[in-house]
Amino acid sequence: MPHIKTSDGVSLYYEETGTGDPLLFMHEFGGHHLSWEPQVRYFSRRYRCITYAARGWPPSDVPDKVESYSQARAADDAADVIEALGLKSPHMVGLSMGATAALEFAIRHPGVARSLVIAAGGGGGSSDPAAKAKFREECEGFAQRIEKEGMAAMAELYCTSSARTTYRYKDPRGWAEFKQQFADGSAKGHAMTMRGVQGARQPFFERTAELAKIAEPMLVIIGDEDESTHGLAVHLKQHVARSGVLEMPKTGHTMNLEEPAAFNSAVQDFFHAVERDRWPARGAATYTLIPPKDLSSRA
Repeated sequence: MPHIKTSDGVSLYYEETGTGDPLLFMHEFGGHHLSWEPQVRYFSRRYRCITYAARGWPPSDVPDKVESYSQARAADDAADVIEALGLKSPHMVGLSMGATAALEFAIRHPGVARSLVIAAGGGGGSSDPAAKAKFREECEGFAQRIEKEGMAAMAELYCTSSARTTYRYKDPRGWAEFKQQFADGSAKGHAMTMRGVQGARQPFFERTAELAKIAEPMLVIIGDEDESTHGLAVHLKQHVARSGVLEMPKTGHTMNLEEPAAFNSAVQDFFHAVERDRWPARGAATYTLIPPKDLSSRA
């Protein structure tokens, strides 16, 4: 099985399909590298698609210490995958945990990505001190429950949340597969990630100056039934010059699986715009209006 070694010695499993310009997928907390299967099947016809399992998700390594997990480390893991596989200017697509890692990547490794798709990204809690403390307490409580009750029991809770109700309603078979994949995951890896990444990361609402420096084209995708992601989407639109926001109707958190055709189409259109230099910064001169033709002769 193919693996790469990160700069801190962790082995990450990856899969590669197709040829062409590179496209790197970064998965969410509830999923893993297999969660991108509808995208790999579609985009590998035109792109070199790479998915990888984050640290803590077998067959990647599951480090024992929480110090081995962080938002910065998640971003650097992506950088290590890019370097090890020789990916030049990859498009990067991240969902939820993978989306925040992609944002962190853009901050820590500017100019490397060709474009960024930030799907179902959360802010990492509020910038309000009390709200931040509560968020971290909730993350610690969730981590403890994973360790105590196990992944199968936590799948019943995590996969039936309100943000995943629409997925279960639309595609019961797909949702059941997603739930089983979550249940088969590493309790240690999920608990450590909940502590070291989710619970410890600084909210992006406090990092406006860093976000404003992101120059890469960015497509932000949210589901209208996934309200916890709406605030960050607005914040990114306000502060990342080359960002655009798409809201998918009647859609929850796991949008790439819930509405794969719509998701793939939106991402493909974004890639085409980027590749033709048609995704300008807000207010850029390239938004020059073309006067309409005189239609009076058609009356």
